[in-house]
Amino acid sequence: MEETKIKFYQTGTFTVGNRLLEPDQRSGQSSMDRYNSLTSGHRACQGCGEALGARYAVDAAMRATEGNLIACNATGCLEVFSTPYPETSWQLPWVHSLFGNAAAVGTGMAAAMRVQAKKSGKPLTRVLAQGGDGGTTDIGFGCLSGMFDRNDDVLYVCYDNEGYMNTGVQRSSATPPAVRTATTQAIGEHPGNPFGIGKDVPLIAMAHGIPYVATATIADLRDLERKVKKAMTFHGARYIQVLTPCPLGWGCQSSESVKVARLAIETGLFPVFEAEWGQITGVRTIRRLRPVEDYMRPQKRYAHLFGKNADLTALTKIRAIAERNVRIFGLIGNEREDAIPPAVQADERADRL
Repeated sequence: MEETKIKFYQTGTFTVGNRLLEPDQRSGQSSMDRYNSLTSGHRACQGCGEALGARYAVDAAMRATEGNLIACNATGCLEVFSTPYPETSWQLPWVHSLFGNAAAVGTGMAAAMRVQAKKSGKPLTRVLAQGGDGGTTDIGFGCLSGMFDRNDDVLYVCYDNEGYMNTGVQRSSATPPAVRTATTQAIGEHPGNPFGIGKDVPLIAMAHGIPYVATATIADLRDLERKVKKAMTFHGARYIQVLTPCPLGWGCQSSESVKVARLAIETGLFPVFEAEWGQITGVRTIRRLRPVEDYMRPQKRYAHLFGKNADLTALTKIRAIAERNVRIFGLIGNEREDAIPPAVQADERADRL
């Protein structure tokens, strides 16, 4: 797939006017012909990163398939705020699955669409499955791995807000170390979420050798659109994990969701990359590496790590995670180490603790 680098003309910002671009380079959301797949009337919180990410991701998939798309949605924030019965904000065929089986339901939908296309002779209707990190990395992890193993023709998008926000901000296996949640309270010698637990699902997806894996954030919506569009050029299992800050669960200002997502990239705590068939093919590099504290201080979920009772041990470990990401993914410069196998990851993780 041919890609064109977009030059940012406005000094000191991360924006570029669509009028400066060729029509085929402009954002899908800038077009009067956009699909508005997730339209007005939903009940997301102010500043919800998931609503923003879903709006761009689903519209990009609709644009890539010329509207020939059907979506499956796991239970979670996105489903709850977009479809309070009997209302809906979805403007495409949309199926609500259980909390943990969106990948399996998406697989069944893909099989049905394949049979339908064969019988009718019409173009194949593509399938998009989506869910939050709770329904993806925890409850639905077995179904997701099965989808990867069978290489089913489904694009799965995980909107990662790093916790079970819909049910009261409980920890998920995507919750970062030292974070305060309702189930990892800021108490004890080392408060917050313990180090050394959780899953890195993008790397697990890569280990399955599926056609396409990517990470993205709402801080660069053009990048998210591009990756969804690229994912739809493949057939087989595809996975995109999008960092979508939750102002309520993270304890940040609703006006700073995009800023916080950008800081996650610039500190090295959330590597943005893409991979094909198990090999990394592209990495978003960092112009100027920021201290991890710049990302953590605006969030109340990290407040216990600062002040007179600061947990310096936790801060040191978090810095080490960022430094490792920079080294492994080559976030600064063009050199990076080869993707490390799970056994080595486990050994290095043990060494850091």
